[in-house]
Amino acid sequence: MRCAAVRFAATQMIKPPMNTQPTPVTWTDPERERVFGRWLQAQSAQHSLVVGSLRPASADASFRRYLRIDHHQDHSLIIMDAPPTHENCRPFVDIASLLRQAGLLVPEILAWDEPNGFMLMSDLGEQTMMERIDRDHPQANHAQYMAATDSLLAWQLASKPGVLPAYDEAVLRREVQLFPDWYLAQHKGITLNDAQGRTLQSAFDSIVAHNLTGPKVYVHRDFMPRNLMLPRQPGSTPAQQLGVLDFQDALYGPVTYDIASLMRDAFLTWEEDFVIDVTIRYWEKARKTGLLDFEDWHSDFGAFYRAVEWMGLQRHLKVAGIFARLTLRDGKPKYLADAPRFIHYIRSTAHRYRALGPLLKLIDEIEGFEAASGYAFGRV
Repeated sequence: MRCAAVRFAATQMIKPPMNTQPTPVTWTDPERERVFGRWLQAQSAQHSLVVGSLRPASADASFRRYLRIDHHQDHSLIIMDAPPTHENCRPFVDIASLLRQAGLLVPEILAWDEPNGFMLMSDLGEQTMMERIDRDHPQANHAQYMAATDSLLAWQLASKPGVLPAYDEAVLRREVQLFPDWYLAQHKGITLNDAQGRTLQSAFDSIVAHNLTGPKVYVHRDFMPRNLMLPRQPGSTPAQQLGVLDFQDALYGPVTYDIASLMRDAFLTWEEDFVIDVTIRYWEKARKTGLLDFEDWHSDFGAFYRAVEWMGLQRHLKVAGIFARLTLRDGKPKYLADAPRFIHYIRSTAHRYRALGPLLKLIDEIEGFEAASGYAFGRV
């Protein structure tokens, strides 16, 4: 299994009330508790930790969990507890190094007991970009999104082939297959007939083919406000550099993916004028660097934006399947509450493109929407 080594920041943080004792850390394995105690004492001496301040940092833990501990110099650090029989944290360590070399703000690994699965890291804070979002006033969030695109461009400009695994056809097809396997079959209880199956596979063929074209860069794969941390320095503003988390699944693939992820958020929906506003500003900066030197992407925003839409379509088919799997397999029902957002994204994109008309019709049948007459009108 992969190691979500800093996913704690995207979950509900446990903040003990002022002037109270920290929430105690409990253990189900006495031997692991003893091993951890010895490791923590060694780190306390080396890193000036206040052992008595140890407390949970995340309310969402499975095989791994995150603890916060104070430093004697009035700041905190994060400890990850990840049993190595269930978690492989090597990708996190390696990709953190790549991100840091690219100039991004990521947790610094201060100590890692790889055999036992304990890691001490710098603490990027307790407030994500998502928590500061003003949903009612899109432009109030503009500085944060500009800071996010600056970090994204720095990451992409550092890209080199052969360093990260390829985000290739096999991965793309495996991801979109999550939609019929989990969202349709497991969540909706739908078995597609032969004609419906051919329609879906034909759509998948088109989506994958579109998304395999274009420049390749490092791809974070979950670049969105829940995984971006606001600066914690006193007096800092959102326009300053954001911290980046949850990057352990990074691959080398489509340049369109992360901007699609940022602006077509799995947990947040913006009106299209704001989406276009941020995307075109990213495009302006990216094309000046040479990242978009492909066909007419560097000179025609419309061509680039269409590629972003096709990439977003792939992502939302995948995420719908993942969220169904999280609910049905992993017992986390809160994720499927966002399913209507994904279906809206999928239908909106399919409605724009004539080649996706059959997919739109199929989704409408599955979701029980009244079939739209003349759905191909005005689309490209």
